[in-house]
Amino acid sequence: MAKIKTGIINVTGYIGAELARLLYQHPQVEVKSITGRSAAGQRLGDVFPSLDTMEHSIESDLDKDIDIAFSAMPHKSSVDIVPSLLKQGMKVIDISADFRLKNAGAYPKWYGFSHPAAELLQKAVYGLPELHRDKIASASLVANPGCYSTSAILALAPVVKKGLISPDIIIDSKSGVSGAGRSLSLATHYSEANENSCAYSLEGHRHLPEIEQELGMLNSELSLSITFVPHLVPMTRGILSTCYAKLKKQLEKEFLVQLYLDFYKESPFIRVTNKPPQTKHVWGSNFCLIYPTLDMNTGRLIVISCLDNLVKGGAGQAVQNMNLMFNLPETSGLESLPIYP
Repeated sequence: MAKIKTGIINVTGYIGAELARLLYQHPQVEVKSITGRSAAGQRLGDVFPSLDTMEHSIESDLDKDIDIAFSAMPHKSSVDIVPSLLKQGMKVIDISADFRLKNAGAYPKWYGFSHPAAELLQKAVYGLPELHRDKIASASLVANPGCYSTSAILALAPVVKKGLISPDIIIDSKSGVSGAGRSLSLATHYSEANENSCAYSLEGHRHLPEIEQELGMLNSELSLSITFVPHLVPMTRGILSTCYAKLKKQLEKEFLVQLYLDFYKESPFIRVTNKPPQTKHVWGSNFCLIYPTLDMNTGRLIVISCLDNLVKGGAGQAVQNMNLMFNLPETSGLESLPIYP
């Protein structure tokens, strides 16, 4: 089988660099073209010494001889280039939010622009394999989910689909600073983020409409009301989400755990754990660990999930989607175990 020719648009961000690392070690992939206009003409290894073995040069434009392009452009920028890539016959996985939401009218509110390619929103497949595996396999455009969204949706999907909880849901999430991207900002300076923790986007985080959209599609009768509060914590990688919801009726813990095991039995990167997971348990891997439990005093469901925001929350999930799009084993190139400590 000929290798899949891949291209990475905007390799100079954290997700772009992580894509390069993962694709380089993929047995069925040839990394054909890498772009990054701010570093065009430079060796990839000079920009990211950890990737020096790849011996690639960063270009200003993508080669046309590509089977699939990964767009790691910022929000509002990816939509300008994706339509032309599709017209050239390439498959595309977009890492930004530009094709995640089905409702074009939501983009001015959450992302500050009117969507110029609204017709593609219905064609794009939301790239969460655990929910949309079959649709991803036949897609030409996949919208890679947000990192917070991935952790929250995977934590809540089984109980939402079964209608076991009341509509009022609280999601409390913590993320490492790499989730903010590689661009300089005061909040992620070492002296600001170190030994500090803070909540942000209390007026509404951009990943909230994804969470509402995907959970709502699982059970339209629930009319979900979701409070989502993200926090920045002083670590490089990782997301830990703790989700709370009132149960409609009392459940046994064994029933709850079996529900999650059954729901994710065909999902190779989901692990239902027997104790609360930690972000160090997934560092550098494509796994999402989920721990469902019950607060017996209040009758409330508590579900904890954790993942690496740059892998299962970003580049790893994109590679997982690519595997499905090219009829490869879902785990190809993603078999590495977490790094510890």
